[in-house]
Amino acid sequence: MTIYRYEPSWFPRRRIRHSRVPGRWRSWLYDDDSLTARLKAGCPRSFQVEVLRQRYARVQLNEVRALGMPVCRYALLREVYLYCGDARMVYARSVIPLTTLTGKQRKLASLGSRPLGGLLFASPDMRREEVELAEFVHGAPVFARATKDIPVGMGPIWGRRSIFRLAGKPLLVAEVFLPAIATLQE
Repeated sequence: MTIYRYEPSWFPRRRIRHSRVPGRWRSWLYDDDSLTARLKAGCPRSFQVEVLRQRYARVQLNEVRALGMPVCRYALLREVYLYCGDARMVYARSVIPLTTLTGKQRKLASLGSRPLGGLLFASPDMRREEVELAEFVHGAPVFARATKDIPVGMGPIWGRRSIFRLAGKPLLVAEVFLPAIATLQE
């Protein structure tokens, strides 16, 4: 299932055998509730968001296809780390088409260090589509970005992504879970 290419291979969660996913990742990958709320509840220290970059850019072909965007169009790309105290728990990548950044959704472009998940799950018109999973190994660009400055020697890491719709407008959120997340209380 792991494919060594530039772009990750995402598979619908329902098509991946439960036993294929290592136990330490399962509860995070299969939880459909707010990751932000769960991290805040399980973090005995302060929860924080570090914005790595937020810019208008062309995004990966798999993201374009998932969102049904024209290939050469730009989107707002937001990459962040989510922390519990000093421990990095999650690398998140959000892709927001420019057509989504209209009306009330314009505020998505000015989140700063506020978590996107808090806004999504607070919205009464939010709908989440099917969750997809991916495994990332050493050598994969996503693995390198997610684990930057974390000691090497760890095995594969896992992530999930899904399209959220706010007032029918799509955005894609991918969350890659890092080993420190296993230290949080359930």
